Formats: sequence, structure tokens, C-alpha cells
Amino acid sequence: MNDRVTVEIKDGVADVRLVRVDKMNALDNAMFAALVETGERLKTEKGVRAVVLSGEGRAFCAGLDMGNFAQMASGEGRRSSEALVTTKRTPGGANHAQQACMVWREIPVPVIGAIHGVAFGGGFQLALGCDIRLVTADVKLAVLEIKWGLVPDMAGIVLMRGLVRDDVARELTFTGRIFGGEEAVAMGLATRVCADPRADALAMAAEIAGKNPEAIRAGKRLLNLAAEADQPAILMAESQEQGALIGSANQVEAVMANLQKRAPQFAD
Repeated sequence: MNDRVTVEIKDGVADVRLVRVDKMNALDNAMFAALVETGERLKTEKGVRAVVLSGEGRAFCAGLDMGNFAQMASGEGRRSSEALVTTKRTPGGANHAQQACMVWREIPVPVIGAIHGVAFGGGFQLALGCDIRLVTADVKLAVLEIKWGLVPDMAGIVLMRGLVRDDVARELTFTGRIFGGEEAVAMGLATRVCADPRADALAMAAEIAGKNPEAIRAGKRLLNLAAEADQPAILMAESQEQGALIGSANQVEAVMANLQKRAPQFAD
């Protein structure tokens, strides 16, 4: 499809791959655009009955591109933060970055994520946008935004709330700790551990593609409806909190400390 995401459709299964291999499929503006464009295309693509979303190379998605963090530590950060709240939103309440994750829930057929390597921050939230998540045992996952002095703002709060207990979501958000595949399954953030998630995801997608497509679509509509109460308000709250954080003194300090490989010094 472009130099960020590829799509191959065969026998009713759309095989979607993140292909920014040299950057571990990190999220830059082009990747955000490619994810949204791909998802929107698949909403209406005739003959698609299931989707597999995976990353090529060493990782599913390493999260936000480092260049974006460097911009946050400059004057550009405060200006760009305003767009999180003021930008045009989808009918579901998502801004552009949130839609890169939410669009997979809006695709009318099941989306199976095959997660390996790492899925940090925005990459983890992208994984949560899938209906089903197959992971390796040694995968590294994290709600990593707090490392950069931020909160999850790519629909992570909306997506986590239906998967884990409130205290678990809070612990992961507040600590940013890294956890593996077995723990992700135990917490409810992954469906199951597989030796080869992509192969298993493609096999599952082929099985789903063989079911009644109208029933599959109806099932997804019902499951989405059950999970969407107050979604626009939560998505807006994500953006407001993130907009207040980007470019603030402690957030800049978090970025600079990471870039300079030193301990951060936060002000109360």
C-alpha cells in the first residue's frame, strides 16, 4: 500500500503488515496516516472476512518515533499539543492518532493481532485495537507513556477498560513497567501465547473467513456496542490530559533525561 503498511488479500483474509523494519515499525506521521488509510479502506473492501495485523522484522511496533519525542522538548511540542483537542474528530470521537487504533474496531470483520518482539506505548495501544491478540511468550509489552512524562492517548484508556480490572490498568499506566506474554494473557490483555503468532493468526482468520460473514459482522457489531459506552468523552479526556502534559516542564524533563541517558529531576 505504501512504505509503511502493506496489504495482501487472499481467500477472504487481509494480511496487513507494518513494514518500517529499520525503526521497529515505530509510529511517525506517515505510519499514522498509513494505519488510518488502511483501516478505512478495509471497512469497505469487498470480499474481506477477517484481518490479520502484524509487524515485519524484530517487532510489532516500538511505539512513537523518537523524533516525535525530540519535537516535544522544543517549542513545537506545545503547538502540536493544541491539535490533540482541536483537531477534527471521527463520529466515534477519535482524533487522528486515536483513529490509528480505533479504526480496527470499526472494521466490520474480526481483526487478529499477531504480536511479537515489542509493543510499547502507542504500539501497545495499536495491539489493543485488535479484536484478538496472539502473542509470543517472550514479547515485551508496556503502557510506556509515563516514561516520557505522558499518558496513553491513542485510545488506550477506552480499550483497556474492557479488558482488565481498573486497578491493573492504573498500575500499568502509573508504572510503565514491561511485562511478557504469559502475564498479558493472565491479565486479559492478550488472548493466548503462541510460538508463531502470525501463522496462528492467519489460520484463525482463515477459519473465521469460512463462517457466515453476516453472523461474524453482526457478532462484532454487538461486541463493539457493549464496549462503547461514553467513548467520545473518554477519548476527549485522553486528548485534554495529553495536551496539558506535552511541552510542560516535567514532560520535557522526562524526554531530555531519556535522550541524555540520565536520571530525571522532576519538580513538584
